Amino acid sequence: MINFRVRNLDAMTAQLRKNGIDVEVDEDVYPNGRFAKLFDPEGNPIQLWEPGGKDPH
Repeated sequence: MINFRVRNLDAMTAQLRKNGIDVEVDEDVYPNGRFAKLFDPEGNPIQLWEPGGKDPH
């Protein structure tokens, strides 16, 4: 699985859906942030991560 860090998960998922891409947003909010999952055209999983809490970087 490839994991991409995004600044704004809601904006990214809206943009993907607008372009016809199915995205599943995890409704839970974890100590390290929020997540969403989608698949590339070959069926490989992709995870989007919006960091939460304190980010030292």
